[in-house]
Amino acid sequence: MIRRGLGSLAWASAQDLFDQSTAFGRLALVHVLMMAGDTMVTVSLAGSLFFSVSPSEAKGKVLLYLLITIAPFAVVSPVLGPLIDRSAQGRRLLVAVSAGARVLLCWTMSQHLSSLWLYPEAFLLLVASKLYVVTRGALVPEMARTDQFREHTGDLDSAGWPGAPGEAAGFAGFNAQLTLLGTAAGVVAGLVAAGVLKGLGAPSVLVVASVVYLAGVVTSARLPRPAAVVRDPVARMTQAERDRQALEPLGDTEVAWGLGAASVMRFTVGFATFLLAFGLRRAHASLGWFALALALSAVGSLVGLGLVTRVRRRLGAPALLGGSLVLAAVGAGLASVVPSLAAQSALAGWVGLAAAVAQPSFDAITQAHVPPGAQGRTFARFAVRQQLAWVVGALIPVGVLWSFAVADRFLAVVGTATAVFYTLGRRRGR
Repeated sequence: MIRRGLGSLAWASAQDLFDQSTAFGRLALVHVLMMAGDTMVTVSLAGSLFFSVSPSEAKGKVLLYLLITIAPFAVVSPVLGPLIDRSAQGRRLLVAVSAGARVLLCWTMSQHLSSLWLYPEAFLLLVASKLYVVTRGALVPEMARTDQFREHTGDLDSAGWPGAPGEAAGFAGFNAQLTLLGTAAGVVAGLVAAGVLKGLGAPSVLVVASVVYLAGVVTSARLPRPAAVVRDPVARMTQAERDRQALEPLGDTEVAWGLGAASVMRFTVGFATFLLAFGLRRAHASLGWFALALALSAVGSLVGLGLVTRVRRRLGAPALLGGSLVLAAVGAGLASVVPSLAAQSALAGWVGLAAAVAQPSFDAITQAHVPPGAQGRTFARFAVRQQLAWVVGALIPVGVLWSFAVADRFLAVVGTATAVFYTLGRRRGR
């Protein structure tokens, strides 16, 4: 069942990616290039900040980098979010600016990997990266509100999507496709970057990444302009009403509880990722173990997308979001029974599966319940909370020595409690 669902989703994704006559096809190509570039940057920084130094030195550098990853949202949320909302005509320009800034920053970072200049440059690169993430979230509904939306939703319906999809189901379809394409691009780019890292070094990986981002600049210029006539109800809202909607997006029960559940899933991903990474370093594991964990995480993400595709006929996005927490909790509980590198690597794949179910579902809930005119700053605010949850999750195993057994039991308890509160909270709110 999952294999058929993944196959249908992969086929639809490939069709849209290679059909550059549609709005979503062009956005998909931009997304592939952006995710490929981000993966190459990650590989380069891992090679210079994590693997090239002792575990104790790596801990300090990773802690500093994690703190830096939070800082960009101080710019993205209050400044760039409203800018995205007020510049519907210029969203493709913002995507191009994001890619262009990363072209220059990757080049300069390649010259400063051993210098303190690396950290402010990494900060600016993360600002540019988050600008794209937030803009893309606001672009998906814009690209979906075309004739392609109805055709695309019908195609996915025949492939296993719900019979009466509605906006949330349609948006979830587009989000799932972008997640699948981004994962595939990340796997390919990761393999290329690993080869370049081994043969030429971390600076060369950043140079290649700058070339990939340059291609992103070119393709983002091909994104279609929005229609001159805005048909959304939000067009009739005053600016004060838009600001109030942006400041109070949690007035909707589904969005409020969904944000909490999605943030806990991000916490779980950050915690499990760095627990395994430093566990492997302390065990002096070979690079093969890291490659295995990354491969299992990618496979888990693909299987999760296939699972979403098949079960959306019977379950809505909120149920899938709650189910992803249960999946993560069960996987962590099972891993705690046999605390080993093999079990922890398998957990990486299982958490990847759960996260692949959770994020497209929450994005769809937000896109369906928040007016388009307020989505830029809403996605920015939500991205802040989710990134903060990821960083907090990552900081715990970096700063505190946890055994695999204790840490996995902790994740199992957190996931179970959140799933219960999310389910009961939604029902009470409704």
